Amino acid sequence: MEESLALHPVKLYVYDLSKGMARRLSPLMLGKQLDGIWHTSIIVHKDEFFYGSGGISSCAPGGTLLGPPDTVVDLGNTEVTEEIFLEYLSSLGESMFRGESYNLFEHNCNTFSNEVAQFLTGKKIPSYITDLPSEVLATPFGQALRPLLDSIQIQPPGGNTFSRHNGQS
Repeated sequence: MEESLALHPVKLYVYDLSKGMARRLSPLMLGKQLDGIWHTSIIVHKDEFFYGSGGISSCAPGGTLLGPPDTVVDLGNTEVTEEIFLEYLSSLGESMFRGESYNLFEHNCNTFSNEVAQFLTGKKIPSYITDLPSEVLATPFGQALRPLLDSIQIQPPGGNTFSRHNGQS
């Protein structure tokens, strides 16, 4: 007799860090329309998980100071148990997604969300999010600002740095 596995919903929370400014100012500054400056996180097993300059963090959904997300994308369901997922996150936090590996353009919260989404569901997050850095860098203004932007570290306040030893097992 085959035992059926429980399905757990997986959501992507999408936040516009510019709070609408990108939509208004990008045509003037970049010569092209950007709808937002995206920060994303994965919601699974009743928690929100995200990556920033402090490493992998977690909180209750919507629990950072960013407040509620601007958009919620349903990524489907996963059969990955909470225990296996937390082991996976722990391994990511010790390897690919350490805080010092954070880079605004090349290794950021969206890179993390995309990696985790594929692990959980086999699906990538929307390309309008993952393509944003290359769109910005393809403009003269983006190239001129790159040295400044490369030094920016983003860590949304309100989460707890993830570790297997913070009460989660």
